[in-house]
Amino acid sequence: MAALAAGLGIAIAAFGGAIGQGKGVASALDGIARNPGASGKIVTPMIIGLAMIESLVIYSLVVSLLLFFKL
Repeated sequence: MAALAAGLGIAIAAFGGAIGQGKGVASALDGIARNPGASGKIVTPMIIGLAMIESLVIYSLVVSLLLFFKL
């Protein structure tokens, strides 16, 4: 049961992270397309936001591994 919970948890986290990153990048590219001069001010916060989204997926991976190995 713990292995099923671990697999389901990482699957949901990966799916949510991918959707969040896709929306973030799409919004940033839309902003750059509208105002190319602001690309420097858009790219840095976008990279930071993507790193924060990815960190949540990595935390889920850690929790899933802890469940799987029952530590």
